[in-house]
Amino acid sequence: MARYTGAHCRQCRREGMKLFLKGDRCYTDKCAFARRGYAPGQHGQSKKKLSNYGIQLREKQKAKRIYGVLEGQFRRYYEKAETMRGITGENLLKLLEMRLDNVVFKLGYGASRREARQLVNHGHFLVNGHRVDIASYKLSVGDVITVSEKSRASERFKVFAANPKALPKWLSGNVENFEAKVISEPAREDIDVPVNETLIVELYSR
Repeated sequence: MARYTGAHCRQCRREGMKLFLKGDRCYTDKCAFARRGYAPGQHGQSKKKLSNYGIQLREKQKAKRIYGVLEGQFRRYYEKAETMRGITGENLLKLLEMRLDNVVFKLGYGASRREARQLVNHGHFLVNGHRVDIASYKLSVGDVITVSEKSRASERFKVFAANPKALPKWLSGNVENFEAKVISEPAREDIDVPVNETLIVELYSR
């Protein structure tokens, strides 16, 4: 499985904003972006005026990095979003939000999407009673996500259960039973990522 193996803080610096790719570390003084809030590389501190294409490209790169998706997979999400009813940009974000690793992160299992993806890959979760270890698995309305019986006994999951997150409207959860359910598709106002999806559509429509 292809994945990004470089420095994650470098990605935040390149986009000029915190993407919270490393969870709790991003809220501390150890955050590289807080110490060096300019783009990486020899010319990172120079002022550059981006063209329209450059602005659109940066928006696409930002979305890819937030969700941890590589170029080929991101383009396939876009192509699928084009064939769906509704607004293409919003469809794209919905598809990304409905990934299993993102939903696991939203449920509070993992301080970042990267950690949530690792938990999924290690087989800690069941979907409708069946073990799923594919981070990109697309959930549907009505799907029930549970933590496996063996994983519930681990200290890591006990800590997650003791510190539940506020869930978005399209998810419901039962912390005591380590269970959650997708009750609807996310609306655009429920998706809190700092991405302008219109610019991504403009980029792919060139």
